[in-house]
Amino acid sequence: MSIKIRKATQDDADFLAQMILQSSRAEKKVSMFDLVFDTNSDDELLDKIKQLTTSTIKNYCHFSNFLIAEIDAKCVGTLCSYEPRISTKQSFLDALVEIGSDSKLDEYQEILHQCDFEQNNRTLILDFMEEVDGFIDVGILKALMTKSLLTARLKGYTIAQTIVEIGSLETMLFYKKLGFSEKKQKECELYREKFGRNGLALLEIEF
Repeated sequence: MSIKIRKATQDDADFLAQMILQSSRAEKKVSMFDLVFDTNSDDELLDKIKQLTTSTIKNYCHFSNFLIAEIDAKCVGTLCSYEPRISTKQSFLDALVEIGSDSKLDEYQEILHQCDFEQNNRTLILDFMEEVDGFIDVGILKALMTKSLLTARLKGYTIAQTIVEIGSLETMLFYKKLGFSEKKQKECELYREKFGRNGLALLEIEF
């Protein structure tokens, strides 16, 4: 079974939206995107995330930050890698304004202020590492990670980080199998109140 890794294009927006939502929920009922877009309709939610991936503002959900894994021409996985000096927290907020979804900005920013980690502009950030059901354990995520870190090295990066929810044991274990180590945790009452998880953990790998 051959795995092909390629850069995402604008035509992948529907698939990217599905993977972003799947990753952000991580077995929870409510994700950050449910909060930001304030809707009970998954179709509406996916449409809003799709708009983020194709925004004119290069936010961290933008399609240009993604790699896609294919098997037999079928999209089976994603990995987002972005440079925080380009895809800043402010660019995400600006993209929300652009697509007309800024009603929950104050609430979102409060969570960022209390619960998030400060990003280092010299560090690559990884997110939305996901694979579709039925393709677990066939090497998709490892292939995506290998390609992403190779590209990052060519850009001069030597450290990559990712943020995982405390309690997401399967995700945490997988990143550690890939060579990541936990650097710090941040427990956050507001995060627990909104999403039912105790907070966030910062993982890091040198390559």
